[in-house]
Amino acid sequence: MTPLTRRTAAVLTALGLAAASLAAHAEGRIRIAQQFGIGYLLLDVVRDQKLIEKHAKAQGLPVVEVEWSAISGATGMNEALLAGSLDIVSAGVPPMLTLWDRTQGKQNVKAVAALGSLPNYLITNNPNVKTLKDLSDKDRIAVPAAGVGFQSRTLQIETAKLYGPADFKRFDNISVSLPHPDATAALVKGGSEINTHFSSAPFYYQALAGNPAVHKVISSYDILGGPATFNVLYTTQKYRDENPKVYRAFYAALVEAAQIVKADKAKAADIFIRVQQSKLDPALMRRIVEDPENDFTVSPHRTQVYADELHKLGVLKNKAASWKDYFFPEAYAQPGS
Repeated sequence: MTPLTRRTAAVLTALGLAAASLAAHAEGRIRIAQQFGIGYLLLDVVRDQKLIEKHAKAQGLPVVEVEWSAISGATGMNEALLAGSLDIVSAGVPPMLTLWDRTQGKQNVKAVAALGSLPNYLITNNPNVKTLKDLSDKDRIAVPAAGVGFQSRTLQIETAKLYGPADFKRFDNISVSLPHPDATAALVKGGSEINTHFSSAPFYYQALAGNPAVHKVISSYDILGGPATFNVLYTTQKYRDENPKVYRAFYAALVEAAQIVKADKAKAADIFIRVQQSKLDPALMRRIVEDPENDFTVSPHRTQVYADELHKLGVLKNKAASWKDYFFPEAYAQPGS
């Protein structure tokens, strides 16, 4: 072997070792972001019970670095995912579908798993508002991400039924982006311009109990025709392909978390309080977790309704033939729709 050949071989070996080192580092890290509320209970269980670490060891990764973040609203989630500052993000089905639609042939964003079927309630402290048609320009609807988040898109689907597809954004003009805790405080206290809130659990439970004037107008289950997935986890094709062991460990952790919640709902409620450092009444949290309306499952339910309706409204350019079009294959092991 000539000196030049030896030097070339040495360089290639060094590059190979560097690449292997980078791959090993990538396979030892996962950065996850969640929002606020009991809808993210499975993630709280995963975090508390260190289930990613457990299943990573089963995949041959003795050490995995798990980073947890909290972000309010789908817009921030999507921006962070595309910027590469997060690996796994969580939001409602519509924001995930929007990113799936826009990144086809590029980042190829798809869902990892559902986080459960839980309703959202449109609630108000305005005694004159009994139905959506009673809302006026004087009302203000609080949602985490006005115009683009789960609540706004769900409202747009119902608005299109009431006023026609051309007017599906009618209520966007009176919608305000506000985190659930702040919107809940506004409704309970009263006297604020925010008098309506498309709310998730546990916040609508708090608002309904905290102010007798607060009442339900409609729920997401009413709009979608029954129990439907609220939040999903999603990521890019690149992250899944480059981190197969961590990805599989994460999915297995979610499945186990769902089993833990199903087996011991009181324990799950206690985990939520501990992880979120919540000051909510433990009895209330147990009631919420045990409420038959709330199903903490990784199986997607009625997500196709969003895909179909948002395509009809022109929000999505691409039409999904099946829920499997926008979920990664690991999710196919579970029943879905």
